[in-house]
Amino acid sequence: MKTKKRTSNSLNRFMPYLLRYPKEMTAAVILGILSGLTTVLMTYYMGKSVDTMIAKGHVNFMLLFHFLSSLAGILMITVISQWLIQRLGNRVSYLSVAELRKDAFAHLNRLPLNYYDQTSHGNIVSRFTNDMDNISVACSAVFNQLFSGLSVVVIAFFFMLKLSPLLTVVVLIATPIIFLVNWLVTTSSQKNFSAQQKIVGEISGFVTEMVGNQKIVKAFQQENVSQQRFEALNQQLYVRGQKAQFSSSLTNPLSRFIDHLAYLSIGLVGGLLLLSGNQTITIGVISSFTIYSSQFSKPFIELSGITTQIQTALAGLDRTFEIINQSEEKTDGPHSFVLNDAKGKVIFDHVDFSYTPSKPLIQDFNLTAFPGETIAIVGKTGAGKSTLVNLLMRFYEVDSGQISIDGHPITQITRDSLRKSFGMVLQDTWLFDSTIRDNLTYGNPEATDAQINAAMNKAYIFDFVTRLPEGLDTLIGASGIKISEGQRQLMTIARTMISDPPMLILDEATSSVDTLTEKNIQDAFLQMMNGRTSFVIAHRLSTIKNADKILVMEQGSVVEIGSHDELIDKKDGYYHALYEAQFKNQL
Repeated sequence: MKTKKRTSNSLNRFMPYLLRYPKEMTAAVILGILSGLTTVLMTYYMGKSVDTMIAKGHVNFMLLFHFLSSLAGILMITVISQWLIQRLGNRVSYLSVAELRKDAFAHLNRLPLNYYDQTSHGNIVSRFTNDMDNISVACSAVFNQLFSGLSVVVIAFFFMLKLSPLLTVVVLIATPIIFLVNWLVTTSSQKNFSAQQKIVGEISGFVTEMVGNQKIVKAFQQENVSQQRFEALNQQLYVRGQKAQFSSSLTNPLSRFIDHLAYLSIGLVGGLLLLSGNQTITIGVISSFTIYSSQFSKPFIELSGITTQIQTALAGLDRTFEIINQSEEKTDGPHSFVLNDAKGKVIFDHVDFSYTPSKPLIQDFNLTAFPGETIAIVGKTGAGKSTLVNLLMRFYEVDSGQISIDGHPITQITRDSLRKSFGMVLQDTWLFDSTIRDNLTYGNPEATDAQINAAMNKAYIFDFVTRLPEGLDTLIGASGIKISEGQRQLMTIARTMISDPPMLILDEATSSVDTLTEKNIQDAFLQMMNGRTSFVIAHRLSTIKNADKILVMEQGSVVEIGSHDELIDKKDGYYHALYEAQFKNQL
């Protein structure tokens, strides 16, 4: 029941997308009426011509020529109108889904970071590809049949009523039975279609994850394990898909069976009326009625033939609107202001935070970073280091307490200006499939060649880039050259330099480069961090030993604060123990 209600709601929400194209819809209605009228007229003239020729007792070639000419003209009109309906149907279907995809993607950009943390990325991608493609195909198929089919039903009904009310009743009895069968089958199978599309999304997510991390899979000899997991998901899809397809495939043969029973009934009742001497029933009338009954039921049978497509599309609509139903990241308040030229005084005041209420992480956290200071954050994995970055950037909101910059609570600063005030170099490098220039200027599209070259020199990638055939215009990624992880990280560092932010966040920024390159990068970082408040999260001594303050975190709390020399002198302190365990061998 819940699935049915959700599907109905999704369908109602999709209708406005279709109604954005009133001209195409109006033209389709007019052409549908024309196509339906000509289709029924062909049957009407065929019956009349048969009766006329039989009544005269011989073939009238002039009448036959007139009959064939009329049929040819009517047929031409029918074919052209149906072709135009198909063109309009494809246009409306794909344009409306394109609008839906655009709205869904725009909404996706407004979702908080926790949605991405909790949802498989491949599953999200599947909704924009598989699900929306299914919606387009089904919508086009329904559109192509709806207007002309509805016209045929209405016009055929009046023609049948005119010829014989009794035979019309015979045809009408079969119609609700076809409706009932289709409704019962569709209702029982929709749950399986929803489950099928969900598993398709899970498979997409799993394959995306495995392809993106194939080196790790091979390094740990997990090919067989990943194959088994894939086969398990694939088997689930097979079982659900088989149930969905089997139940849905019953609608068309059952509809045809009922329709054929209607044929037999018309022949039987019409024959009995003819033999009884009924003056209104002739062989031509029975012939026309047989075709009329076929035309009357044909739209319903054709719709039953695409039931699988329709149900798959409805499941796709549900999954698409699941994204749109997600709560957006809270908008900036009406009194929020733009942070320009931040000085860099950052204060964490009694901050509490947890990803799940039952598992507290950050508790009563206090910190003051003065303008230009470098704050190094160290601690065991899971201590809450990266969480501080998430809170500072407002990727997540604090549970209690307050974070302020230059005396302003970050909740009163617009998110765009807040995040623009920080330059981030993360451990996980991200470059998109485009040119080196596009990647380097991602945070500052107006950067000049002089700025780009200066940043590349500081990040030690100038020689590498200039040796490439196309230089800055060289494509990288899936469609271009492949670069090493170290080079990728150097490029992200240069990208941050070009954006020239007033504050910095460095998360394991040099973990993927060699020792010599790391030393050079450290020199460049010292220049870049000069005068800027910087937060450095690292496990390497070289990254943190020159910091103004070192925060030692343990289970979400700051247990020690001080310089490297101050903390190393505390022989029984946390930092001293961490130094002995992790840093000493780096000297």
